[in-house]
Amino acid sequence: MTITKLAWRDLVPDTDSYQELFAQPDLAKDPEFVLSETQPRLHYALEQMVSPWATSPFMLLKAPEEAEYLALMADALQQLLPESETVFGGIYRINGRDVTFEAARQADDRFATTGGIVTAEWTEAEQLFGCLRQFNGELALEPGLVHRANGGVLMVSLRALLAQPLLWMRLKSFVMHQRFDWLTFDESRPLPVTVPSMPLSLKVVLVGDRDSLADFQEMEPELAEQAVYTEFEDNLQIADEDDMRQWCEWVLAVAGRAALPAPAADAWPGLIREAVRYTGDRETLPLCPLWIGRQLREVGAISGEGHFSGEQLAQMLLQREWREGFLAERMQDEILLEQILVETEGKRVGQINALSVIEFPGHPRAFGEPSRISCVVHIGDGELTDIERKAELGGNIHAKGMMIMQAFLMSQLDLEQQLPFSASLTFEQSYSEVDGDSASMAELCALISALADVPINQNIAITGSVDQFGRAQPVGGLNEKIEGFFTICQQRGLNGKQGVIIPAANARHLSLNQELLDAVEAGQFTLWAIEDITDALPLLTNLVWDGEGQTTLMQTIQERIAQATQQDARHRYPWPLRWLGWLNRN
Repeated sequence: MTITKLAWRDLVPDTDSYQELFAQPDLAKDPEFVLSETQPRLHYALEQMVSPWATSPFMLLKAPEEAEYLALMADALQQLLPESETVFGGIYRINGRDVTFEAARQADDRFATTGGIVTAEWTEAEQLFGCLRQFNGELALEPGLVHRANGGVLMVSLRALLAQPLLWMRLKSFVMHQRFDWLTFDESRPLPVTVPSMPLSLKVVLVGDRDSLADFQEMEPELAEQAVYTEFEDNLQIADEDDMRQWCEWVLAVAGRAALPAPAADAWPGLIREAVRYTGDRETLPLCPLWIGRQLREVGAISGEGHFSGEQLAQMLLQREWREGFLAERMQDEILLEQILVETEGKRVGQINALSVIEFPGHPRAFGEPSRISCVVHIGDGELTDIERKAELGGNIHAKGMMIMQAFLMSQLDLEQQLPFSASLTFEQSYSEVDGDSASMAELCALISALADVPINQNIAITGSVDQFGRAQPVGGLNEKIEGFFTICQQRGLNGKQGVIIPAANARHLSLNQELLDAVEAGQFTLWAIEDITDALPLLTNLVWDGEGQTTLMQTIQERIAQATQQDARHRYPWPLRWLGWLNRN
């Protein structure tokens, strides 16, 4: 049996060991160095891209198609490009309706460049390839992005090209043939004059998410295989102080690029706690410049320029939670007003508090809500009825969890025949689809309680999935789930007996709010980490699953099975035969 009662220090990431690091005044470094440290794979791929020995003029970069990411990649590429005075492109001279092209020795024309980095989140035909304009009989050539990037790198959103296949086909042709041809995109309106082609030396970085890259790979399998591939890594694994230093340097680099306030020494722990809630793992911190920038901008409204303190960060986070908390408060009110029945005191047979995460489309914040699961049993043929599935409200993963817990129970009881009971399980007052297996451990506990006719403590909630051997498996949304149940208990009054059971593997995901930490430290609320379903049952029912020299849940269930089997045997024959058997015995 492995039950760990978690102390309040176990409920948040460890930041005490990094206090000396946070206090150092020289954390900020050059952005190029920070990128090479935090994104070594990406940095190496960019070096390959600008190398004269590059295997392909195309790079596929998995990253969000946002301006901040494109600007960050463009700066990194610019620093890697070798300095060169070579002039690419040339000069177009227009004399009436005669257009000529000549090479340029200096970059003193719109079509003459020395190479550079050009980015575009979205592009249309004229924006990408330029155009020929005619006004009052005068002709004028307007350069596009490919002309401005000639000799350098064009970084463009893959989504824009997938939505406009003709743009991509022409861009691909120009890059592969190293020549730009002036073409019309409207077949009904051809070019009024002939415009000479222009030499083109261009490399292209296509930026997209995983789905866009998959679509591109299907469309261009050969090119995708030859292209340089890399990813912007969203997170940084934290194993030691050097990793934490890299993350702090990255945050300061993001702040410096956008002229945002930076954390003071006492603000780093709060920022790390919020970062862990975002990634869902204490050993992983986010590198997303959008997320980091949002935190710094919002706290900057309170602190102004310069540095912000831990108190100012905490104030901002509380204000954000209040601003986004209307829906969560209304759901909590439904429980407190007993419109949704959730018990946090007393004992009930076959009833347990599971924990759910609610994510409404269009709502920015997920929040936790306890769910009441009930189970009833009766004499039957061993069928376990999943009411959610029967009502077509249960998903496939939820059905899988139900079958797994049924297999565990049958294996543990070691029955030679079918269970003489039938059972039905449901999420009470649930009117929408239920999916996932994060409640399978709670459902199994409720089933065992109903089979043994032993009540469950309602002041404890549980979350976690279970495998066929009864081992507890980690689930997602842990912080929101725990805080949702804690809030209900807090509103009703903490009595020191309330708490939550979680899988031990989930302990690394904890980063809970300060109110809950204070309650745990004061002994008013408890969190237990368990390895197995048999660890949870004594906490919930005050009886162990199996053992010698004591009353156990397994023994109680087996006794009920034996009684039901004997009763079934007595009623197996019609009453006249049973009457004759009674006469023979007498």
